[in-house]
Order: sequence, then structure tokens, then C-alpha cells
Amino acid sequence: MTLAELSIKRPVLAWMMMAALIIFGAISLGRLGVSMMPDYDAPVLNINTLWPGAAPDIMEAEIVDKIEQAVISVQGIKEISSTVNQGSANVTIEFVLERDIDAALQEVQSSISRIRFPTEVDPPTIRKDNPDDNPIMWLGVWSDRSLRDLIVYADLHLRDQFQVLPGVGEVQLGGFSDRNLRVWIDNDKLRQYELTVIDIEDALAAEHIETAAGILENNKQEFNVRTMGEGMTAAQVEQILITRRGGRPIYNTSIRMKDVARVEDGLNDLRRFTRVTGNPGIGLGIKKQRGANAVEVAKLVRKKVEEVNKTLPKDIKININFDSTRFIEEAVHETEFTLILSALATAFVCWLFLGSWSSTFNILLSIPTSIIGTFTILYFMGFTLNFFTLLGLALAVGIVVDDAIMVLENIFRHQSMGKDRVNAARDGAVEITFAAIATSIAVMAIFLPVAFMEGVIGRFFFQFGVTISAAVALSLLEAITLTPMRCSQFMQKPDEESWYTRYVEGLFHKLAGFYRRVLAVCLNWRWTVVVGSLLLFSLSLGIAYLIKKEMAPPQDQSLFMIRFETPVGSSLEFT
Repeated sequence: MTLAELSIKRPVLAWMMMAALIIFGAISLGRLGVSMMPDYDAPVLNINTLWPGAAPDIMEAEIVDKIEQAVISVQGIKEISSTVNQGSANVTIEFVLERDIDAALQEVQSSISRIRFPTEVDPPTIRKDNPDDNPIMWLGVWSDRSLRDLIVYADLHLRDQFQVLPGVGEVQLGGFSDRNLRVWIDNDKLRQYELTVIDIEDALAAEHIETAAGILENNKQEFNVRTMGEGMTAAQVEQILITRRGGRPIYNTSIRMKDVARVEDGLNDLRRFTRVTGNPGIGLGIKKQRGANAVEVAKLVRKKVEEVNKTLPKDIKININFDSTRFIEEAVHETEFTLILSALATAFVCWLFLGSWSSTFNILLSIPTSIIGTFTILYFMGFTLNFFTLLGLALAVGIVVDDAIMVLENIFRHQSMGKDRVNAARDGAVEITFAAIATSIAVMAIFLPVAFMEGVIGRFFFQFGVTISAAVALSLLEAITLTPMRCSQFMQKPDEESWYTRYVEGLFHKLAGFYRRVLAVCLNWRWTVVVGSLLLFSLSLGIAYLIKKEMAPPQDQSLFMIRFETPVGSSLEFT
């Protein structure tokens, strides 16, 4: 017994199969992430090293050269590039696409751990560089408060409120500077007490420190002893005694830090800053988790901004400065509209040529069964709704109905021979099954190889090829099971006296006559047609070399960015 015969004999089973494809596909659709491009791990590592105050040539000799020599033996490296600045260096390692970036990260960490850096150098930080890890939104926070107070408030109160939202991977602070205890020394007072800057540094190193002080114990109790050696506020640091002058002790000293300097609870040296609506502020960059729905994350962030604005102090304001998901949302909605429009246009064309509402409805049911069922495969493959998967589904709309039309047309032919609906559906489906399988395999043979493309483009088109191949495979299953079952239950022939028969079929007969005349001319001039086709094909290949090439077409996202560069040595204030 074939699948078609089983479906006709057990229609409830076929209806449940159709319902399962649609229901589970709808559930999977609700769980799919939404993004502009498919998620993929870019095989790039960035190694960042800081050495405050070091000149670029020293950074290159003592840091960059050692890192490059240590990691050059790691397997799969395609290119290494370095950038050196005053006090910082960045080494970028690009691997071949086939390399497991997580395994490469571990090997690079192991190689760098064997390097002996100068003691003043901060430990290198290694991170994966992935375009999909860029912030999808930027929130601007500004206030009339000092920059330090604003940074402290945003770091301690605002950051965590957005960090805990579902789908948010990280909140990046733009224009952020760490708090720093700054000591402003008065040279005149230093000379008055016959001190130097080194004496101040020694006093801070010796007195502004907390060390383990041991344990006090007796027969009954035990106490941990703590020395409160660190100043918790700037005022406490100002009370530190300066006990040495030129390396020698000062006996009975009463010189305190406040006598020669002013201690300020401030910020690190500013090397970057952010302005929001012209006012000094900071930015909160929202990064989504891998595979998360960017549009849903953005909706949660917008809702959270509204809630936070109600509880903020009156002198602090927060708004959304940049939201990349609005463009993604509009583009995806437009693609979804195109998908629905394609389905309606396909249904109209099927009705125009079949001339039967029951046949058109039968064909129309094959679209949601195949397309919505494909969402289940996308979900378990870890794909997202992006331009490539939606493009595959939009193209598949016109393809998934081919098998159903082929089966239905043959069933219609058998019904025209005088058979009842059940026998016509069984005989027509069994007769055409092999042809339907061959047609579907031919279509899959066109699109499935796209999934094996190499390079970055291949990573994107992998989802496209799998999506459209899965839709075609489901359409084949639908055509040889569900279509014969539905035809056996409610398929009807068009009324021979209807307006469709009088006008539409008459128009088709005229078009068929015109086609016969054109075909006769082509058959009489066979070699001319063949040579002309070859010339046209060759000409199209020649024109292809003149077409400009790029990874993605230009897009209008309704925003613009300005980049400018000031002369070397320009200060932040000048810039």
C-alpha cells in the first residue's frame, strides 16, 4: 500500500499529519530568533594589552613581537595583524573558517601564558570578535550632575536593570571611566616640608593598605584580627601620616597628606567621552545573546526604559539614541508581507488555470502545510528568521505548489474519464508519484548545493539552501499524501456552463493558438533559434563581468554617521 492509498483510506491520519505540521510549525515560529543576518562564529580573536605610559616602539618590541612569536604556531591561522598605540597594543588573529574558534581561543591562551611580560604590564585580554556581538541598541543617559556622579549612578543602579532582561547578553558602557583616587600635590608645600613626590608615593604604599593581621584566641573563643589600613573616603586618605623623608624615618611626625596635597574621589584620565543631546553623559550599549530574538529584546528594553524613567531622579534622563532593530523589524515585516502576497498570488494563478474553487483551495492548503512546517526544521537546526531564511521561504511558495498541482491535475484527468473522486484520487496519485519525486529531487538538486558554499557567504547561504530544500521536501510529502486525501473528499469539476468556461477558457484557447504559430516558426528555423540562444547566453556571460560586485546591496536605514580625524597629538578637549 502506497502513502497515497494509505492517506485516502485513513483520512483522519492524513488530517492529523497536516495539523501536526502546522501546529508544531507555529510553535517553532514563536520560538525562532529574529535577526538581520544568520548567526555565525567569526574566526577572529583580538588580544588587547595595556602598559600605561609606554611608547609605541616599546609596545611593539616588548609586547607585540612576543605575542606574535608565541601564537604563530597555533593551527589554522590565516592572518595576523597588529595595531600599536601609546600605552596599548592590539593583535588580531584571523583563522580559516573551518577552525573551531573556541578551541583556537584555548590554544592562544595557553601560548600567551608562557610569555614573561614586564611587571607593569596588565594581563592581556583575549576575546572573540564577532559582528553579531555588536550592540543592537544604545541608550543615552545624561544629567546636570558631575560626570563622576552620573557614572556611579549608571554603573550601580541602571546597568543591572537592563542586564537581567531576557535575551540581553551584556550591557556595554560608552564614555565610561573607572573611579580613581586622585592626589593633587602642591609643590610649594612640598618644599616647605622638604618632601618629594616619592615621599608621598611611599606614604601611600605603606599606609594605604590592608593586610592580614592574624588571629587572637584563648581557651573559649577565637577572633580574626583585621587592620583597617585603607582609607574608605578621600577625607580618610588625607589623614595619612607621611613618616619618611628621602627614605629615612621622620620621628614624631605630624605631617599629614592634607598638609601637602588635595585628595579627590574622581575618575581615571579621560580618553573618551559621550555627549547626549549636547550634554556630557554616558551610553548603555545593549548586546543580545547568541540566537536571541533581537526584535523581542529591543521591545523589552523599550518597555524597561519607560519604567526606569518613572523612577529616575528628576535631574537624570535616559532615552534611546540608536536602535538597529527597527530596521530589522521593518525589513522582516516587509519580507513576511511578501511571503503572504506570494501565497495569495500563487492561489490566484492556480484558480485562473484550474477554474475550480475546490481545486484552488486544495492547492492553497499545501502552502501553509509546507511553509509553516518548515519552521520546525529551522528551529531544530538552530536557525533564525533572517533575510536568507525568509528569502528561501518566499521563493519556496511558488515551488511547493508544483507537486500538488501535478498530482491534482492527474487526478482531475482521471476524474474526467468518469471515475468517482476516491478512485480518481487513488489512481491519479499512484500514477504520478514517481514523477513528483523526480521533480522534487531535481529542484532540491538546484538549491541544496548552495548550502555547501565556502567562505563567509557560504555561512549565510547555508541557511538559505537548507530552508528551501526542507520546504520542497515537505511539499513532496504533502503532495503524495494530503493532496490525494483532500481530492478524494471534496474535489469537484468546474461547471461547463459557468462564465469561467465561456470567457477564461476561450482566452486560453486563443493564447494556445498563438503559441502553436510561434512554435511552428521556431521548428522551421531550428538552427537559427539554437544559434540565437547560444549567442544570447554568451552575451549574458560577457555582461556579467561588467556588473559591480559587493557582499550586500546598499541599504537605507534612515541614519548617518560622521567620522573625522584631528592632527596627531590633539588633546581630547581640542577634538
